Amino acid sequence: MYAYIKGLLTEVTLTSVIVETAGIGYRIYIPVHLFSSLPKVLEHIQLHTSFVIRENSETLYGFLSAHERDLFEILQGVTGIGPKLSLCIIGHMSAKDLKRAISHHDIGAISKIPGIGKKMAERLIIEMKDKLETIFRDQEFSEYRTDFTLNSKTSEVNDAMSALINLGYNQMTAQKAIKKTLKELPDENIELGTLIAKALQHI
Repeated sequence: MYAYIKGLLTEVTLTSVIVETAGIGYRIYIPVHLFSSLPKVLEHIQLHTSFVIRENSETLYGFLSAHERDLFEILQGVTGIGPKLSLCIIGHMSAKDLKRAISHHDIGAISKIPGIGKKMAERLIIEMKDKLETIFRDQEFSEYRTDFTLNSKTSEVNDAMSALINLGYNQMTAQKAIKKTLKELPDENIELGTLIAKALQHI
């Protein structure tokens, strides 16, 4: 029903936003990783949306890309996975990592997502495996890649990524925080501790 909504961002929480357009404020639920990429309140935003109707609710879910929105809808085709769990999966694992986990039958990686046990992870892998080629197209991953330059900072960037992930942040959130931090730091003599500390400020 709603392919996307474009308007003024008037309210932000970790799990939802309100976007005002034509005098109407739409509450839209978002994956947790999107929080760090949102514009400031009272700036304009466009979210690709999925409108889910249940017996007792009508809910909008929003994503920065149409590909994430489509993945969200396809995940709901897996037995036992509804919209809230689909949103949780996307919020805690990038599309690229999800493809890798499904391809390698990595039940452990998927079962680390809150709400996903080993049986559910195995079911997701089995039911999604045949859909890999149509769902996960390489060109779609460009928006998730981090364009870190291969220079003297590469080692520190990799170590900082590992540190943030070990602290419990998902890969996409860690990448975006580090990317923002690198824009603020000088190109030379970057300290790992400084990189991690400043990246945490962007999460």
